[in-house]
Amino acid sequence: VAAALAGSPAVLAEPAPAEGGPVAQVRRAMTVAHERVGESEAGLVWPGAMVWVDPETVTSLIEAYGVREGTILRPSYGGRPGWPVLVPLDAAATLAHSSADRMPDDLVDDLVAAGIPLEVLPLGDPGTTHSRATASADLPRYDGPPAPAGGPPPEWGAPAGERSDEVALEGPSLAPYAQAQAEAE
Repeated sequence: VAAALAGSPAVLAEPAPAEGGPVAQVRRAMTVAHERVGESEAGLVWPGAMVWVDPETVTSLIEAYGVREGTILRPSYGGRPGWPVLVPLDAAATLAHSSADRMPDDLVDDLVAAGIPLEVLPLGDPGTTHSRATASADLPRYDGPPAPAGGPPPEWGAPAGERSDEVALEGPSLAPYAQAQAEAE
């Protein structure tokens, strides 16, 4: 793994002690993610056997989190929940109460039981539910999501939304194409 990551911006971090179980590994990964990128709000919990996940699925989870902050996001395929699961980094403290023998699916259940909302997104990617035990040629077909994971795009010219940290843009705006063309002539 170290050789594969050499030269990339990815970080190979020391794992948590094995006796801490999967929960310790997940908490360690969340801690390292936050240490490396302090602005991070969430991280992907991604079991190593899930090698067929499409990059579009990862992008869709990240995009969806932008409008669902604080929510655990889990992809599904054919009605089955899959991986990776995008988890708010604040959840790491909640995981401290999970026992070491809890497996990744159990950890998601623990977070939901603690009151962290979960949304399952039907992204149509068979790689989210089929591990490396399934040959690439044997994967079911990619169905694609029924709608954009981040919700429908806003209408052109519609308000950007209610954000307290957003400031109005200043300066000239672009003229409509016909007007700009007429002025150029």
